[in-house]
This record gives sequence, structure tokens and C-alpha cells, in this order.
Amino acid sequence: MSTIRMSDVTLKQKAAEILTFKEKIELVKLLDRLGVDVVELKGIEHAKADSLSIKTMGDTLKESILCVEVKPEKTQIDLTVEALGTARKPRLQITAPTSLVQMEYLWHMKPEKMREVVVDAIAYAASRIADVEFVALDATRSERDFLYAITGAAIEAGAKTITLCDDAGNMLPAEFSAFVEEAKRSIPGLDRAALGVSCCDDIAMADACSIVSLIAGATEVKASIYPEGQASLRNLAVLLRKKGSEYGLSSNMRTVELTRIGDQAARLFTTTRSQNSPFENGVREMDDERYFTVHDDIDTIIRETRNLGYDLGEEDQTLVYEAFTRLASKKELVYAREIDAIVASAALQVPPTYQLGDFIINSGNVFSATAHIRLKRGGEMLESVALGDGPVDAAFLAIEQITGRHYELDDFQIQSVTEGREAMGETVVKLLSGGKIYSGRGLSTDIIGSSISAYINALNKIVYEEES
Repeated sequence: MSTIRMSDVTLKQKAAEILTFKEKIELVKLLDRLGVDVVELKGIEHAKADSLSIKTMGDTLKESILCVEVKPEKTQIDLTVEALGTARKPRLQITAPTSLVQMEYLWHMKPEKMREVVVDAIAYAASRIADVEFVALDATRSERDFLYAITGAAIEAGAKTITLCDDAGNMLPAEFSAFVEEAKRSIPGLDRAALGVSCCDDIAMADACSIVSLIAGATEVKASIYPEGQASLRNLAVLLRKKGSEYGLSSNMRTVELTRIGDQAARLFTTTRSQNSPFENGVREMDDERYFTVHDDIDTIIRETRNLGYDLGEEDQTLVYEAFTRLASKKELVYAREIDAIVASAALQVPPTYQLGDFIINSGNVFSATAHIRLKRGGEMLESVALGDGPVDAAFLAIEQITGRHYELDDFQIQSVTEGREAMGETVVKLLSGGKIYSGRGLSTDIIGSSISAYINALNKIVYEEES
């Protein structure tokens, strides 16, 4: 029985761009729990932000390989290896076109030069990390002799996986099966590497082509839990479960949980919002029940802050841990959501650039919510009026108009901290700027007021760092 490796490419799709940092982490956890063998990420474009994201995902994954695409450049390889430092199962993915049209018109290289670049990059990557994959883009439209030569050279240089792509998406299952069978016979050294495939769904054949390629001898396949022109991870897992044994194929996917986890993942992509809302992809209730006690040490608590997306300096780490121990000494359990509030109130405290003056909020079920906000900066009073999907949405938009700044709203949490009619509401707002998360905390009997205060608190931390 051959075990097929399932490689999820959801986070490399355009659809994933709407996800917040927190939602991407949630998706990675779901894929890991589902038994996906490989989770793929785009390469590093913004050094600080993308490196932090890769490090956090590396800490999050327990079983899956974390595979990061990388350009065939030494500096890019070094940066990615450093970001993958804490991952349990890291992989570098070198991608390059192998068809004449893409080599010449997109990369401006002749075949021999492309081969040289690929071999040098893989050899260097293999010297830095054990697991290296070479992805041959547009492989189905490549000259066969060149395709076999460059993939064979990639294996000789240290590639452990070779992936052939049907980017054109115009092959029928029988054609693709024959293509894979020929490649398996013709690529030199393929007995020392895994053969993977990636199929485009332009003619709705990605699932069919992927399955027949596995029957033809491929052992790894790229798919997506939320497919966007790719093979469907769900469909392939079901097909392998129901028909795989007939062909000696199986997968590590936990198919019993497939529907539930797949639906959870799909919900991340389907939140509705208005075009102008500062809530990039809506607000969700927290379902994380991780907890900590007074016996947990500083390393455990700081590891949790990293899981939540924070990158704290040593001084702030100490302040957060001291605040945690004070809280933990008074109550039996401290939950992950409370760590957020601790970071917001204890870390990176700065002089306020903006202070809340007055606000008027109008909300109803007939007219759109409006917010009239006044902020003080220095001796100047600034104000704006904005429409929103709701009162908090309108208030945040008004603040954006006053400051002329827009930051991704990474998380928004509201919880009651006291009981009764005059209950105090606590709000934590997390804004993402330059790859770092800045959190603000607000506390008030007026939940709108606490939300505005939390937003301004986080905003002031960003402005202080930017202007310093």
C-alpha cells in the first residue's frame, strides 16, 4: 500500500489574501488536525512581516511539513531558512518554469541558464535544510528532453521531491496519466525522490487528473481545502478513501473529521462585510480554551504571546509575565484570551498621541449607523463623521478618517468582566502594522466607548513607534 502525501496550497491562493493573521493561524491548525502532510506558504516578500508569519506557523504545526516557496537566490534562501528555524518539519520549495515560453518571456532565460540557476539554488538550499522540493512550472508544455534533464539535475543537486505542474490546465485524465507514466520512466534518479503533481482546474479536470496521476505512480499531490482553480483536498481524500484500496493507495487524512473541519475552513473565507469596513473579514467569537496557571514559567507564557502573533522585546516580556503571575495568583485558570488583554494593558505602554474627546453614536434598524468622533492631538481638536455597518464599525471608520491611517484589524474581542446592570465591558483590539501586532484595551460600562478606547490605545502604540 502506497501512502499519498497531500499538500495543501490554500494559503498560496488569492482568496487567502482576505484572511487576517489570526485566521491564517486558525486555518493552519485545522489543516494540521485534519492530517494534511504538507502546508504550503508563499515566499517572503516583506521580510519582517512574512518572517514573523512563517515563525508563528512553524510553532503552530505539530505534524504537517511547513513548506515555503523561495526564489532561487541565496539571500532569499537564507532569510527563509532563518524564518523556518523553529518549524518541526521545514521544507524549502524552489520553483522555476521549464517551458520555453515561460523561461524566455517571464524569466528571460535560455534553457541552459535556467538549468544552471535551478541546480545552484537547490544545491545551496540542500546545504541549509534537509527537505527541498523542486517545482517544474508549466511542465506539461515543456520540451520533454529538457524537462527530464532539469528535474534529474535537481535530484542530483539534492531535491527530495519533484513536482510537475499542468498550469495550462488543458489535459484530459488519460493524457495526464500518460504524461506522468512517461516522466516516471524518464527522469533520471527519480528512485531517490518523490514525484508530485499539481493540476489546474480550468476545464474542471483537476480532481480527475490528480487521481489518475496517483494511480500512474505519483506519490504527492497539491490540492486546496478551499479550491480556487486547484484540485479539491476534500474530493481527493474521499476518492482515496473509497477507491484507493483497489489501486494500493491510501492517505493520512482523517476523513471522519473531513466534512466538519472542511466547513470550518470554508467559513473563514465566506464572512461578509461592507466595502469600506475596517473589519477586513468580520469578527468571530473566540473558541480557544487554552489555559495557564500560576505554575507556568515565563517561557510558556511568552511562547503563547508568539502564538497570538506578538513579537515582544525583553522588557515587555517581563512586564507581561509579571502581570500574568499577579492575575494567576488570584484565579485558578488564565485563558488564552486573557493573555491578549494582559499584553494590551502591560506591553508597549506609550504617551498618548491621540486622546478621545467626545463621541456621539446613532444606530438603528432603518438607518445606517453613524459615528461623530472628536480626538485631541496636542492642542488641536480633530473630528469626523462616518457611516458604518454598525456602531463600532462606524466609530473605527471615523477614527481612520481623522488620523488618515488604515491598519488591518487583526482581532476584536468583547467580554463582560463584571455582572449586573452596570457590568463593565472589556474590549481588546489588535491592529497589524509592518508585520507586528499592536493591541489596545478598553474598559467601560459602555461597550462602544470601550471599543473606541481600545482602538485608540492600539493606534497610539503604532504611531509612537512610527514617529520614534
